[in-house]
Amino acid sequence: MDLDQLAALRTPEGSAALTAAAGLAGGDPLAAASALRAAGVPPTLAAAALTQAELRHRAVGKFGPAAAGMFLTRPGLEQATRRVVADRRAARLSAAGVRTLADLGCGLGADALAAARAGIRVYGVEADPLTAAMAAANAAAAGLAELFTVECGDATAFDVSRVDGVFCDPARRSTGTGRRIFDPRAYSPPWDFVTGLAERVPRTVVKVAPGLDHALIPAGAEAEWVGVDGDLVEAALWCGELAEVPRRATLYRAETRRQLTGSGADEAPVGPPRRYLYDPDPAVIRAHLVAELAAELDATLGDPSIAYLYADLPTRTPYARCLEITDVLPFSLKRLRALLRERRVGRVEILKRGSALTPEQLRRDLRLSGDAAASLVLTRVAGAPTVLIGRPVD
Repeated sequence: MDLDQLAALRTPEGSAALTAAAGLAGGDPLAAASALRAAGVPPTLAAAALTQAELRHRAVGKFGPAAAGMFLTRPGLEQATRRVVADRRAARLSAAGVRTLADLGCGLGADALAAARAGIRVYGVEADPLTAAMAAANAAAAGLAELFTVECGDATAFDVSRVDGVFCDPARRSTGTGRRIFDPRAYSPPWDFVTGLAERVPRTVVKVAPGLDHALIPAGAEAEWVGVDGDLVEAALWCGELAEVPRRATLYRAETRRQLTGSGADEAPVGPPRRYLYDPDPAVIRAHLVAELAAELDATLGDPSIAYLYADLPTRTPYARCLEITDVLPFSLKRLRALLRERRVGRVEILKRGSALTPEQLRRDLRLSGDAAASLVLTRVAGAPTVLIGRPVD
């Protein structure tokens, strides 16, 4: 995709090609290309339309029905914020009094569009010309061009005195290769610039990778980790006036939102395994809120460095999955294999934390046969390799 192809897709001929390509998405790509060419669509336009159709099909999980009218790139789609998360962020910014927002590194515009839907005037800045043009096209397609405008340029040069809020989503993929960047100091804009925004604009939000080192969190900022349907998808730093708590885990599941907050510095008590094991959501673990969850469940850790919690009673919680434990064994492949054979276990799910074993190899080594099912948890208890056998609790 380039600027000329994007322009072609926005013509009546391009719109017709996109409509035709949408009906072919998900099928054989060669057959789809042949069908478009047979319908008289020029090869270059057909290729661009089919690429957009494929990306829009993938984007439905993030953006819902709005994906059908968006212009996308693969890297942009991968880094774009899910609509449910972006809408909630926009609502929080609006509630905090943000009326004008700079989106520095706006990408395809997912967060800016959410802010514009919330009535915030957004000024987007994007360094890549094609991505900037796509963001503007997405604003037009959504009917939000008056509230969200985009300029192609250097985010560090934008005059933030023009706005009362800043959102920054620094690029976390290298230009050209598309490989993930794990060191925040290699982000674009640079990390020093990003963290310095809060000193210039009291209402600043920074989207970061969920693997962010807690040592890099600016003093006084709220660090939030976000999970969607059990997947850890992003983290954000709420700075200045926007910070409400030190740490937050926000979970979206089945159109509901739950939040667990705390200091992120507390430690859960340690004790022996008990009847029920809780496997905390990854967002809770990354937010360092396992101790807060333990307090809610009256639970303990089996090992101070392993984020599995144990309790005497099953408690309904959105923040962890629960298993009922039937056996706690020092790890021994021979003993485990014999026990599962005796119980005719032929299907197992394998969870692991704190174990060097790979689930795929263990499953092969167990040589399972039978019609029963079980859950295996490979972990450490008081430093010792341990396997727990159990079953999920609804």
